Amino acid sequence: MAGFDTARLARIPDWMQTYVDSQKFAGCATLIAQGGREVFYHDCGMRDVAGGLPWQRDTVARIYSMTKPVTSVVLMTLVERGLCQLDQPLSDFIPAFADMQCLIPNAASIDQTEPCASPTLHQLLTHTSGMSYPFNPGVLGKAMHDADIVFRADDGTLEEAVARLAKLPLAFRPGMRWEYSVSIDVLGRVIEVITGKTLEQMFIETVFDPLGMDETRFSVPKNAVDRFASLYTPLAGNSFDLNAAKPGGAPLRLVDSPEQSIFLSATVHSGGGGLVGTIDDYFKFTEALRTGGAGIISPHILSFMMRNHLPGDIASMGPQSFAEQPMEGMGFGLGGAVVLDPARARVPGSVGDFSWGGMASTFFWIDPVHDLSAVFFTQLSPSSSYPARSQLKALVHGALT
Repeated sequence: MAGFDTARLARIPDWMQTYVDSQKFAGCATLIAQGGREVFYHDCGMRDVAGGLPWQRDTVARIYSMTKPVTSVVLMTLVERGLCQLDQPLSDFIPAFADMQCLIPNAASIDQTEPCASPTLHQLLTHTSGMSYPFNPGVLGKAMHDADIVFRADDGTLEEAVARLAKLPLAFRPGMRWEYSVSIDVLGRVIEVITGKTLEQMFIETVFDPLGMDETRFSVPKNAVDRFASLYTPLAGNSFDLNAAKPGGAPLRLVDSPEQSIFLSATVHSGGGGLVGTIDDYFKFTEALRTGGAGIISPHILSFMMRNHLPGDIASMGPQSFAEQPMEGMGFGLGGAVVLDPARARVPGSVGDFSWGGMASTFFWIDPVHDLSAVFFTQLSPSSSYPARSQLKALVHGALT
């Protein structure tokens, strides 16, 4: 196992500071460990620019889609207990998805549909279900945008949000394409149906309490409100409406303030994007993944999750959507992306790297070859604004000896 050149690791703080100085990020933090031993930590900048509050190690941030791996792990603990299996149709758990319709090829309107099968749990886990996001291009994305189906933290309950989604058709027949979607949110509701508990209760019992993740929740913990970061965007328009994003705004326009955030009291437990937490809490989760489950899930089930579950790479499945990762040379497991060929992905890395990110530009990856895990936190939406993730991976690989 390679170690690290400390002089080369020292490039990372300079890189982070450049992002802060150029007002690309208000503040950020990076945590890297190898073999379970912390080899690097640095933070810089502000968690709240107007208040002059520094980004610190215990800053609480919105992790958005980095919630997805947590939901996926919790669902797979139900699979390993025999309470469900991956080829089961969604309609077994949520009858509203029993008589599914999907858009016909090249549909021009939301009513141009044909009957199709209900997606399976496996298709939901791998984003091949036919579901979408309101910020994706296409007929379904627009319909979701118009109906405001985004699983926002303050938008009723998870059950109600899923019921609204069930009224829309799928973008394509399940299994035909890869499209980033709200499917993991729907799986959060499946978890509730199977267990009779709220998604947050299941997270706490299955993952958070066993790992000591005491400051990761769907609502900002009361003792952490004064450490909650502001969310910013460089866009003039809605930072989540990627179809109508307008450049030319202030480099750090405030989107969500800690004092008025919808995450102070979340009613929708969004398994696809609802968690807030600290970098050290999320590091506990990545370490559980790196080490084989840490007792929360079988190492054999976890290994199965972190394999590529697509026929090839994501690019080969005709994606037409936004994604948190490159698509060429990247497969997809259950809850995250898997590097198949670093050269085709055009990002330094190792075969088998498992990773995912969030809309506020947070990111994590686990490298099985070099036995390392890395977590990056900041609060800038959308995550496609700057190439920080690929740059950080290059910096880390450049420091390996």
